[in-house]
Amino acid sequence: MVISRVAAVVLDMDGLMLDTEPIYKAAWQQAASGLGYELDDSSYLNLVGRYTDDCERELLRQFGADFPMPEFRHRWSELWRLRVDSTGISMKTGLLEFLSFVEGHYLPVGVATSSDRDYTESSLRRAGLQGRFKVVVTGDQVAHGKPAPDIYLETARRLGVEPSLCIALEDSDAGIMAASRAGMIPLLVPDLKAPSTEAVTAAFRVLSSLDEARQLVSTLIDNGRLAG
Repeated sequence: MVISRVAAVVLDMDGLMLDTEPIYKAAWQQAASGLGYELDDSSYLNLVGRYTDDCERELLRQFGADFPMPEFRHRWSELWRLRVDSTGISMKTGLLEFLSFVEGHYLPVGVATSSDRDYTESSLRRAGLQGRFKVVVTGDQVAHGKPAPDIYLETARRLGVEPSLCIALEDSDAGIMAASRAGMIPLLVPDLKAPSTEAVTAAFRVLSSLDEARQLVSTLIDNGRLAG
């Protein structure tokens, strides 16, 4: 990939901007356990980055059609809200510096998250980020969730920027595949799960932090061209 210009930045939310993945993981595992099912770490990590409907279909495939999905939804949602009410939502290290840097270069910033609108608005508000982004597209606003490219294509459309001119930052396999398939410049900053070989191949770079991502984006902007 040869990058000639950067016109916008698109960010995932959970696990990339916000340290919410451990909260979701605990809520889903505890809810399943309370209903007599074991959602182990390996099974849960396969769900990371995917829209809730897709995750629910995977649970039904794993546990069978008798799995009490309505009760599970209620339980994990309550557990999530109790945890967030107690501890709040933390931003990932380097996020504010990254946003300030991008905004200082007058690049529009969009969010492309698999979370639905209600959880997204609640999470951004609790983290003090509501209203910070030009565009926010949620998983319930597109036909197909990550790893399909729909959400990234829709975010680029709303930003008014060609996908190929957008840098996309993701933490999950599903997310980085979606950004890559949309034709964006995909940067992977892994969170809970080590990236798959496929995800590493799809990423323009695999980075250790948002601080490192900021340095790379600075290079892309300043140099104008960077082969990878």
